Amino acid sequence: MGEQWEAEGEGIPVFLINGFLEAGKSSFIQFTMEQEYFQTEGNTLLLLCEDGEVEYDPIKLAAHHTTPVYMENITDFQEEKLQALARQYKAERVLIEWNGMWNQDDLYGGPMSEEVLAKQQNREPKYQVSMPKDWFLYQVITILDGSSLKLYLSNMRSFLGQMLRHAELCIVNRCDDLSNEELVDYRRKIRAMGQNAMILLEDKNGEIPQTALPEDLPYDLGQDAITLADEDYGTWFLDCMENPERYLNKEITFSAMILKRKNMPENEFVPGRMAMTCCAEDMTFLGFICKGDKKLIAPFSTRDWAKLTAKVKLEEREEYHGIGPVLHLEKIARTGEIKEPVNF
Repeated sequence: MGEQWEAEGEGIPVFLINGFLEAGKSSFIQFTMEQEYFQTEGNTLLLLCEDGEVEYDPIKLAAHHTTPVYMENITDFQEEKLQALARQYKAERVLIEWNGMWNQDDLYGGPMSEEVLAKQQNREPKYQVSMPKDWFLYQVITILDGSSLKLYLSNMRSFLGQMLRHAELCIVNRCDDLSNEELVDYRRKIRAMGQNAMILLEDKNGEIPQTALPEDLPYDLGQDAITLADEDYGTWFLDCMENPERYLNKEITFSAMILKRKNMPENEFVPGRMAMTCCAEDMTFLGFICKGDKKLIAPFSTRDWAKLTAKVKLEEREEYHGIGPVLHLEKIARTGEIKEPVNF
């Protein structure tokens, strides 16, 4: 795509449902259609990108003013074709049951999209995807099969990263035969790839209360001051992001790379680490906003390394679209580079 697909805006809202084949996407969509909160009097265009094990009931689709259209290839996602479909079926919203084996970054112009890769390799793209400018991404939901998740994490992690990167909700079903230790491990890996996603784990009885899962933290949460080992930064970052109240008013000491964004106030910076969340080509910087005395911060530039101690506070920030962790700097000193990225 020449421009990134709008994640919000005015026009036709798009609900994107992710997942590998037979993960339960079709069942989830049909269940959701039956819910009162999802009912609408307008028409819905349902774009189906693969043939799953569950077939849609045409009578129920008609009752919910929904028209299914099969998309045989990712190249079917062309602006003119999609606009024609929306006009033909007078669509007021769009549901996409995405093929988990297609590169979802092509929809967004993301880090692994065909267009981006072609530019990096100085060649013409093999294909291009273009979404209508009046379509905006309203919600991304990822459905995963817990019984096969180990296989996908081992062999298809880059595809998982694409599906989780923009997800608002991730449902991991069929977790009945997974141990608590496996659930904790999977939750951590999913959180690393989908930092903004609400994660639900489900078995045959419904949602598994995550508060019942054992803690797996390499430091003592009972302490008011915590010093992080270099290898524990990723675990702390994800847990602090998901459970910030645990760390309220605690002093955290860790080593990190300095990031100063353009137009950032002089008393703010972001200390963090590069993390490999799904593959070497998809590195992500993990860090929280840090505030402090600008005289302490001024000597440091982006890519400098420092060891710092900061107290965790909760503040409303635009970056979090609400309340999130903000570090209040207490002391900082230069330190050596940590060459190994954070791994999950």
